[in-house]
Amino acid sequence: METLALILAGGKGSRLDILSEKRSKPAVPFAGKFRIIDFSLSNCANSGIYDIAILTQYLPFSLNEHIGSGKPWDLDRRDSQVTLLQPHNEWYMGTADSVLKNLNFVKRRDPKYILILSGDHIYKMNYKKMIDFHIEKGAKLTIATQQVPFEEAHRFGIMETDKNSRIIGFEEKPKQPKSNQASMGIYVFSAEVLYNALETIKDPNLDFGKHIIPSLINNHNTPVYGYEFNGYWRDVGTYDSYLQTNIELLNMQEPRLDLYSDQWKIYTRSEEMPPVRVGNNAKIVNSLISNGSVIDGTVINSVLSPGVRVEKGAVVRDSVILNNTIISENAVVDKAILDKKVYVGRNAIIGFGEDYTPNEERPNVLSSGINVIEKHGFVPDGAKIPRNCRIYRNAKFDQLEIKSGSTIR
Repeated sequence: METLALILAGGKGSRLDILSEKRSKPAVPFAGKFRIIDFSLSNCANSGIYDIAILTQYLPFSLNEHIGSGKPWDLDRRDSQVTLLQPHNEWYMGTADSVLKNLNFVKRRDPKYILILSGDHIYKMNYKKMIDFHIEKGAKLTIATQQVPFEEAHRFGIMETDKNSRIIGFEEKPKQPKSNQASMGIYVFSAEVLYNALETIKDPNLDFGKHIIPSLINNHNTPVYGYEFNGYWRDVGTYDSYLQTNIELLNMQEPRLDLYSDQWKIYTRSEEMPPVRVGNNAKIVNSLISNGSVIDGTVINSVLSPGVRVEKGAVVRDSVILNNTIISENAVVDKAILDKKVYVGRNAIIGFGEDYTPNEERPNVLSSGINVIEKHGFVPDGAKIPRNCRIYRNAKFDQLEIKSGSTIR
């Protein structure tokens, strides 16, 4: 075995707020029938990498159940293996610390190359090409990079490279970036170099971006290269990016991420459900509708997961609706994210008006007008929810019309 892939899937995903309070971020549903982690797993399978370990931590049960033996990704074969690794005696304190705490497992697998991946990005990528680049350059560490807008560069690890793609400068989340070449959080290490770095760099919060990568780049005897990736890649770690990335899938004129290609499929564990049914009064425009859904109302520019019901006269617009949610007669859902098994009562309105007051409890995560409702949430008949509201599952509506920016528990 030459390559072991380690998927870091333990992040709490606090910016996804309600969506990740009861599940880990990589387990959050995406694009109708998928989960976020399906993209990294499918990339591994399509790249011919079948020895994979997934490092989980926060609320791993949904993720563990989803992955199971790995059969949907062809990881249950005799020559393949998927292993779920959870903390034993103490929590992982950083991205690299999670690998350090599982170093005995990694060494027992005895790989020549170690591929480090994040379990919470949306993209299609052939990792074999990156590994071939790593070998061709004689690199000890190769970092996948992508150019980002300069105004967003402060959110990433930013690199400077020479004309041969060797990295000559790196700064983690700089206030004044010197370039816009951003780390994608995808690394290929030659195994011995990674082992040595993990065992010699001492920090209780050992992190790849803060500790391991700068140390190797500053050691001029260690060749570190940047592998530029020009394809579609998104971090869906906020409400805004999650909704926007789902909606981007609907652009069929120039699909940025093609889910319908036979050449690079995205695999998932699918629930057996009946076909979609579209009623006589239904209207569907530029939307993605998953299996088991029943549409008798109007769906515009939205993504619906399996088992969603949109009843007669109801309108869903610019929204993401997760599994088995019911939108009752004459209800309106506009620019919202509804988690699984939400019930929206008759004549309720979710999303209206020009008052964009940020959410009172989480203004940093909810200010663009999106409303979010927790799994099993209940919106009573006739309720009116304007903008930037968070509705929890046991929400008590003292009055049917609430203010923008409210959080109802």
